[in-house]
Amino acid sequence: MKRVGLYAKKHHPDAVGFGREVMNWLLARNIEVMLEEDLASALGVTRDYVDDEIPERSDLIIVLGGDGTLISVARHVGARMKPILGVNLGSLGFLTEITQDETFTTLERVVKGDFEVSGRLMLDAVVRRDGNEIARYSVLNDAVINKGALARIIDMEAWVDQDYLTTFKADGLIIATPTGSTAYNLAAGGPIIYPGLNCLVISPICPHMLTNRPVIVSSKSVIRIEVKFQDQHVVLTADGQVGMPLRGGDVVELRRSQTRTMLVKSPSKNYFEVLRAKLRWGER
Repeated sequence: MKRVGLYAKKHHPDAVGFGREVMNWLLARNIEVMLEEDLASALGVTRDYVDDEIPERSDLIIVLGGDGTLISVARHVGARMKPILGVNLGSLGFLTEITQDETFTTLERVVKGDFEVSGRLMLDAVVRRDGNEIARYSVLNDAVINKGALARIIDMEAWVDQDYLTTFKADGLIIATPTGSTAYNLAAGGPIIYPGLNCLVISPICPHMLTNRPVIVSSKSVIRIEVKFQDQHVVLTADGQVGMPLRGGDVVELRRSQTRTMLVKSPSKNYFEVLRAKLRWGER
């Protein structure tokens, strides 16, 4: 391994100090480090590259922060599909499985090529208005259609491939990947889906009909949601970080991306151990 890209959560009290430790550890092993702009500035490092070059030129991406930071970086890495090592600066994360204490023992193995990756399914979310594409988002966790604070219940006509599913009357609708099944989907009563499965879940948020339940479909399916409303504040968000307001008649189309996010697996814990720790299963 010759070059590593290093990202850190903005405004985190430990990010800069620990980022310096990780950088110095890598440099001591003759591994070049490319720092994202804010971290480089905080560390007083002069760069001769821009952020867009980091994923292309790096053999490994290290993210210091939480799951939200990793999701943001994964969107930046995009189709380059470089392995991403997530280090959680707080409690254990679903995606950032490595703790600070485990960082350097894990890196010892990773820089030697002794690691496994979990390829996480992603979605392409496209917004069409009057038949024209007006926006496109890359999604790792979920795409959510949600109403504003004062909006009424939204009618959302859902199709799976060429088959009509139903018209959801609800506060919103979540379309989640297996990775995103432990995020908003879980809070909305949706199922936990093992990351390796090739499926998606459609979960209504506070549906008017109690019989509207989450539906799992194949990841090969194309999901189309047409929003049916007038004069309401309704938004689409991708991974809770980017998005746009929707108008009545807009169609949100979701399909499996050709891109996957490649997460470096923790050498010391498996997925179910992470679940037990995060959800506190077995505690009394």
